[in-house]
Amino acid sequence: MNPDLSEQEQVRHDKRARLLGEGTAPYPISVPRTHTAAQVHEQWGHLEAGDETADVVSVSGRVVFIRNTGKLCFATIQDGFTLTESGTRLQVMISLAEVGEESLAAWKADVDLGDFVSVTGRVISSKRGELSVLATGWVLASKALRPLPTLHKELGEETRVRQRYADLVARPEARDMVRTRALVTHAIREVLHAEGYIELETPVLQLVHGGAAARPFRTHLNAFDIDMTLRIALELYLKRAMVGGADRVYEIGRIFRNEGIDSSHSAEFTMLEAYQAWGDQTSIALMTQRLIQHAADTALGTRTVVTPAGEIDLGGEWAWKPVYPTLSEALGEEITPATDAARLRAIADARGIEYDPAWVAQKLVMELFGEIVEPTLLQPTFVCDYPPIAQPLARQHRSDPDLIEAWDLIIGGVERGTGFSELIDPVIQRERLVAQSLKAAAGDPEAMQLDEDFLAALEFGAPPMGGMGLGIDRLMMLLTGAGIRETILFPLLKPLGQ
Repeated sequence: MNPDLSEQEQVRHDKRARLLGEGTAPYPISVPRTHTAAQVHEQWGHLEAGDETADVVSVSGRVVFIRNTGKLCFATIQDGFTLTESGTRLQVMISLAEVGEESLAAWKADVDLGDFVSVTGRVISSKRGELSVLATGWVLASKALRPLPTLHKELGEETRVRQRYADLVARPEARDMVRTRALVTHAIREVLHAEGYIELETPVLQLVHGGAAARPFRTHLNAFDIDMTLRIALELYLKRAMVGGADRVYEIGRIFRNEGIDSSHSAEFTMLEAYQAWGDQTSIALMTQRLIQHAADTALGTRTVVTPAGEIDLGGEWAWKPVYPTLSEALGEEITPATDAARLRAIADARGIEYDPAWVAQKLVMELFGEIVEPTLLQPTFVCDYPPIAQPLARQHRSDPDLIEAWDLIIGGVERGTGFSELIDPVIQRERLVAQSLKAAAGDPEAMQLDEDFLAALEFGAPPMGGMGLGIDRLMMLLTGAGIRETILFPLLKPLGQ
């Protein structure tokens, strides 16, 4: 006996050892399989209760239900899920009359819930009307050494995310999340491909982190004996490709930020970034709208999303709201780029909004807007005309030097993406990145570093362009109503016991 094994696990280990001793392979390389469970349902689903056929099939799958009684045993096998199927189930019947005493006894002795089996037999409909395969033979395909979770009981969220493999077996909702995410990313690529975008891959390991205000993960490259970081954004390398002559580019890639983890944030997540030459914040916003609408059409078949806060309509025109006038309306007093920090701190104090005393007026405006206005924006809204501190890589507003041409897309009270008219003047870009690097030197962990290679690229000349970033996980949260840990197949978790 192994004291580290549960009683059920020990029984299964013993069965494996016995099978090996008898010369039976508990993990054969291949087994008979002519049809999936879904194909059996499609071709013979018309059978009525008691109907039998002479059609012989071989089906295989995981045993998710088993009832061994007397001369007739019943089991339900479950197919693997695909993009179009969510793990179809099919009943198999093992009878003494069809398989013989030895094979029936082996089934009862060898097969447990969770095992994979292959069953060959005739397609029939049971007396109760259950489409079934009446076995003439069967073979064990893979012996499960751990028991399945109880399928009729709800798995706790912590168990679901820690043992996603068990969650996928037990819950159709978990399988549907994987399939929906695949449909969403495919739909995004369809739109971008149709509009002439080239999909690129850019470095994950970077010498200089940039493209966003975020704390990076740091590592060390032994081969060069240099410190490096995992990327916090896709932006700067995609823009290098634009300098090189690419007209429209995008990347869907993993991003790493060493920051808080909660119901809407993960340290590792997936981002789409796209850049279009000869575009600006408006053209890239309209493309973003088309992306999201096509994703909803493909994954949900509707542009209406029902949330606890109300219905969200992703169709039609999306609103644009400038930061300062919208905040002024919410506060009942005018807030402008000239409003001083003291007044903004007083407003924050009166509303119980926390802030860093060192924050300048622009940062305070953004905090007030995020706390007071953003949660109220249920319908899709491009919040625009931000103060320059919001995006060091965005172009100055064409009609107001106190603003930049940038937007955040708010849907359901949550930021889903961002975009702007890209700054392409290398002199101004250097000034902004130098200011960021001084903040980093002063101890700001989220400030960008001075990327001389990126600036050198920009000095070759880049076309006017619009750029956007869209959080794929945040989009999945919107479309499914799930938390971020449910939308990510294998989310980063704190180790048990810590």
